[in-house]
Amino acid sequence: MTPRKRTPPTRTALNRDYIAAVALMVIDETGLDGFSMRKLGAALGADPMAAYRHYTDQQDLFDGIAAAMFAELEMESLPWQEDWRDLLRAYARRLRSTLRRHPNAVPVFATRPVLSPAATEIGNWMIERLQGTGFEPGHARQLTRCLRDYVIGHILSQAVAAVRDGDATRRAPKSGAREGITLAEGGDYFEIGVEAILDGFADRSTRSR
Repeated sequence: MTPRKRTPPTRTALNRDYIAAVALMVIDETGLDGFSMRKLGAALGADPMAAYRHYTDQQDLFDGIAAAMFAELEMESLPWQEDWRDLLRAYARRLRSTLRRHPNAVPVFATRPVLSPAATEIGNWMIERLQGTGFEPGHARQLTRCLRDYVIGHILSQAVAAVRDGDATRRAPKSGAREGITLAEGGDYFEIGVEAILDGFADRSTRSR
């Protein structure tokens, strides 16, 4: 999951969306620990303090970055008319793909709710869609949160495994066999986990009884 060098967003007048998009690009390239407002200012071609005219502080900026990542999901194009399982499978896969594009920014996305108007609207759509298939509102919210947390945890575990495997490769003798199971050797259990979550919630739908 090594981040690829990103093409900068098209230069425009500074606004919240553009600043968040550039900040995400900087984190992709430098890592979260390497991010600074100075580097953001350089990427923007502006004074390092310019972002503070649009964001109150760095945490507010990180909220904007999380919203930018959510926007990349393009949730409106999910198969909303399909079976609820197909809809949620598509959501989980798309969330995984988006987080894979921005591995350095996953902690930003994972540690804050996305409170943008678009995210709120989409969240309401999802709850209403699941209610239409027989889920109570509380169970519908639990299901979507479980899937989100599972996908984030899966991506984070892959990142940890990649670091672990890289360290083990550097320590292993060139002629010796390395012990342990790599991510590739162990297989990708993502789809198994998604199905387990969907199966676990299926009996909470009144239409499944």
